[in-house]
Amino acid sequence: MPTFDRPWRRSVGARSTAAPGTPRPVGRVLIIVQNLPVPLDRRVWLECQALTARGYEVSVICPRGPGEASHETLQGVHLYKYRPAPEAKGLVGFVIEFVYSWIRTAVLSLRVHRRHGFDVIQACNPPDTYWLLARLWRVRGVRFVFDHHDLNPELFRSRFGEPRGLAQRLQYRGLLWLERMTFRTATRVVSTNASYRRVAIERGGLAPDHVTVVRSGPDTRVMRPVEPAHDHTDGKHLLVYLGIMGPQDDVHVALEVMDELVHRRGRKDVRAALLGFGDTLADLRVQCTRLGLDDHVEFTGRVGPDRIADYLSAASVGLGPDRKTPLNDVSTMNKTMEYMAYAVPAVSFDLVETQVSGADTGLYVRSGDIGAFADAVESLLDDEDTRAAMSLAARERVAAELDWRAQAARYVGVFDGLFGVDTTPAAAADSTAATDPQGRRYVDLATPGALEAFVRSRGPAHRDE
Repeated sequence: MPTFDRPWRRSVGARSTAAPGTPRPVGRVLIIVQNLPVPLDRRVWLECQALTARGYEVSVICPRGPGEASHETLQGVHLYKYRPAPEAKGLVGFVIEFVYSWIRTAVLSLRVHRRHGFDVIQACNPPDTYWLLARLWRVRGVRFVFDHHDLNPELFRSRFGEPRGLAQRLQYRGLLWLERMTFRTATRVVSTNASYRRVAIERGGLAPDHVTVVRSGPDTRVMRPVEPAHDHTDGKHLLVYLGIMGPQDDVHVALEVMDELVHRRGRKDVRAALLGFGDTLADLRVQCTRLGLDDHVEFTGRVGPDRIADYLSAASVGLGPDRKTPLNDVSTMNKTMEYMAYAVPAVSFDLVETQVSGADTGLYVRSGDIGAFADAVESLLDDEDTRAAMSLAARERVAAELDWRAQAARYVGVFDGLFGVDTTPAAAADSTAATDPQGRRYVDLATPGALEAFVRSRGPAHRDE
């Protein structure tokens, strides 16, 4: 474990591009992300905003999304982006992707250091490979914060089962070694939940006071129900899935549930919208056609905050199709809290951390039981009083206990502690805006009964009233 516990001096040799007269930043932070572009990665973008609001200068290196610039400054954050690697296929493909991304990131880190400088590197996994870049920069006095998003050894076991044979055992041990080196290099670790924190302490050998839980809670001042600009319901109950569509996300379960509801139970009052993208999207479209669900299921592809707000504000039920695996069971599902922010009750499988997030604001069924999942969805669709009560409870819980503002204070406190600055957070003003940036009217959350009336208006029963 590194013993860099004193507030440090700035790394030398970096030139700031700030205009003359600009206040000197509290510190300079470089954030590395390989999994998603920023600001599409909502957690990382919230972290960037929290740091800049505190007075830090923040730079980000990440892959470039479609149509995005290679370099821009957005809301004070310097974004440096590289062309993503070709889609990985097989072990060799993943190795090529990781090496390519690592090299592109390392080259861009030189550019960021020359233009803005940085005193801390924060790396967000997957993959667990940027500890080596952090060690190279450590000779310049740069420290390393590990933002622990995924458990890659558990991801391996979830996809391939317990390692069998020499090749699988070597791959699995390699993932454990990369994780161990990441923990050993990190000055501080930020964990997304208590389960991940336990891994960092027990498997990573870190001191408990060096590991801070920062949950990926939504900013409920921004993520809140709106009057949808478009009707995505087609006069029916709308079921929504929001998230990445990869092999471990089990989005096919949502199609199997829809098949059960539409074709076996004969429900004509339900449709689904699957929001997101990923490696399995093409296969899901094929499966949807094969099941005869093309008239009942919409795939939106990549969506931004405005369309997410439209769909979730109209939804009757959110879907959590992730099955119980070594990874999913202990991972925080952002979609669960995002459903809650829009007062949408969810049906999910009985994952440990999903139940921690949702508590009694959702329904949980035995993992893999499609019939039980469909039963739970129907119970919410057919009981308006229960659905409304759970909708209100979901919004209340996420705003009171899971909101990003409290998490942001913990997150920024990690950096304040490293820089040796006052850790008293500035008071954040509540939003009183009546409309969102797109001009849609927010649902009134202050007037008693207004939110309840809104959630009761969702679904086919009230469309013609």
